[in-house]
Amino acid sequence: MGGATLLCLQLAASLLLLGFSSAQGGYVGIVNGTVAKKDSRPYMVSVQRNKNHICGGFLVSESFVMTAAHCITWGVDLTVVVGGHDITNQKSGTRIPVKYYHVNPGYIPETFQNDIAILQLAEGAKQSNVKRISIPEKDKDIKGAEVCSVAGWGATKTNGGENNLLLEADVVIMKKEECKKLWKKYFSEKMLCANGKAGFCQGDSGGTLVCKNKAVGVVSFNERQNCDKPKKPNVYTKISAYLPWIKSILKSVKLK
Repeated sequence: MGGATLLCLQLAASLLLLGFSSAQGGYVGIVNGTVAKKDSRPYMVSVQRNKNHICGGFLVSESFVMTAAHCITWGVDLTVVVGGHDITNQKSGTRIPVKYYHVNPGYIPETFQNDIAILQLAEGAKQSNVKRISIPEKDKDIKGAEVCSVAGWGATKTNGGENNLLLEADVVIMKKEECKKLWKKYFSEKMLCANGKAGFCQGDSGGTLVCKNKAVGVVSFNERQNCDKPKKPNVYTKISAYLPWIKSILKSVKLK
C-alpha cells in the first residue's frame, strides 16, 4: 500500500507541474462495482512491487501480460500474481517474476498518449485456473452505447483504500466525438471512453475494458479527485490501434 501511494503521489506531482491537473493517471480501481465470482476472470493479473499491488493487468498469452505504460518505473522489478482473487492472501494465486518490459515507444507520460505496455514473464502461466483473454484481430471502433465491463482491485471511492477482492462493473461506451469534446486535447483516436454509474478509481490501473469477451481497452486515466461522480468519462487505451506492435512482441518469443 505504501509503495502504491508513493507512486501515485509522484505521478500526481508531475502532472500538476505540467499543468495536466484535470486528469488523474492510473493506480485506479472500481466504483459502484460488485465482487467478481472467483475464477470468473481467469485472465486478470495483479502487477506487484515488493509483494504490494500497484496495478492491474491481463494475460494475452501464456507468457505475456498487457498493462498500462505508466505502471512501469524503469529500474524497479515487478512480479505478477496470476489466478489470484484476494490480493491480501499470499497463498491466493501464483507469483511469477517479470523478465522483460516492453513499453510502447510512443508513450508520453505527460498526456498518457500510447499508454500501453507488455510484460514478458520469466515462465509461462500454466495454472488450471488461469486463461488468456482474446484481443481484437483488426483495428476497429467500438460503437457508442455498447455495454462492456471493467474489473480491478482498487478503491471504491475517491481517496479510498484498495479492495482486497476483485471487483467488476458494467460501463457504457461513449462515442468518440462526445469524449473528444470533454477531454479536448488529451483525447486521441487511439483511446476509448466509457461512463455510466460505475467506473474506475485509485488502486488498479492497467486492467482491461472487456466487450463481447474480448479485451478492447487498457485502463489509462480519469478525472482527478472525482471517482464518485466524474463529469468526464473514464479513458482507456484502444488495444486494436496497436496490433502490429503487439504482434511483433508476442511473436518474438516464438522465434527463439
